[in-house]
Amino acid sequence: MEFFKMEELKQKLEKYFGLTRKALEKVKLHSDLTEKQVEQANDLLDLSKRYYEDALHFEDKNDLVNAFGAVCYSHAFLDIGARIGLFDVDDNQLFMVD
Repeated sequence: MEFFKMEELKQKLEKYFGLTRKALEKVKLHSDLTEKQVEQANDLLDLSKRYYEDALHFEDKNDLVNAFGAVCYSHAFLDIGARIGLFDVDDNQLFMVD
């Protein structure tokens, strides 16, 4: 039994790669963070970038399921940083801020 159509997965993967790439380009740290918060924000940003790179690697290997999972994790780390106030974002299309 096929749970998903490969073409549908490719389309979703392309969409989320685009959204996450734009979010990574736009995200910035709040200027009034404590030293500890800067460390936490940088950790989330680093995790997001690493998962994005992993997603690209999986896509290159035609492992689309793991690519999709990795890009979702990548974007989730950005959303976490935005939701808890570490990232200064004002875009509710790219981030879960509303």
